[in-house]
Amino acid sequence: MVKAIAVDMDGTFLDSKKNYDKDRFEKIFKALKERNIEFIAASGNQFAKLQSIFGERDMFFISENGAVIYRGKDLYNYRSFNQVEYKEVVDYLNIDRNIKEFIVCGLKSAYILKDTSEAFKKDAHFYYHQLEEIDSFQPLPEDEYVKIALNINRDTHSTLDTDLEEKFSNIIKLVSSGHDSIDIIMPNMTKGQALQRLLEEWHMATSDLMAFGDANNDKDMLELAEHSYVMANSHDKSLFEVAKAVAPSNDEQGVLQIIEQEVLK
Repeated sequence: MVKAIAVDMDGTFLDSKKNYDKDRFEKIFKALKERNIEFIAASGNQFAKLQSIFGERDMFFISENGAVIYRGKDLYNYRSFNQVEYKEVVDYLNIDRNIKEFIVCGLKSAYILKDTSEAFKKDAHFYYHQLEEIDSFQPLPEDEYVKIALNINRDTHSTLDTDLEEKFSNIIKLVSSGHDSIDIIMPNMTKGQALQRLLEEWHMATSDLMAFGDANNDKDMLELAEHSYVMANSHDKSLFEVAKAVAPSNDEQGVLQIIEQEVLK
């Protein structure tokens, strides 16, 4: 029996226009609450972004690819990088590789450099509602850091992902949230591992978990859940091998369809 449902956001719960059927979801959310089924937003996004999607609800938010967990508006659990190691990665990107356009993600805020393109800033402000523009990453603002987000320019940095993995193999893990969007996270801090912690606290088994995803950073979450669905619109072939079933696409509100048919029937 399903007791918890974990849902990725972009490309999964949200349609191509970054929307969802709010009235339909409201009915589903109420029905899940009546059945004591936990609904969990599991995303690479910042908590503030997730809250802007759902508002203030009594639900769990796994943000920053598993590093930060909120229950409603309250911080529930988090893990952060070793500060020295995090600085080494930031300096390697910024100084050694001369990359300016990436986002350093802290518990209090995310940070970007002022000296970046308007297109990059617009994108960053869309995904990070708590965002500060700063003069330099040397030194970093006082915060606890949970992630680095960047888009790899293959024309200028064709081997950046493999170079990072070789140089910092013990302290980082790279996951993709689609195309050349890369999140640099802690090796043992993924959506799946965050869900595993919650299941243990709730005394639930993986057979109680339903999960939906479409990208590489959803893979271990789909491996964990016994009731796992890859979205029909996913471009990651490996997810079709991992997931137990295929859900209709995000533009067909596939997540809501499956919950209605398989959980609330």
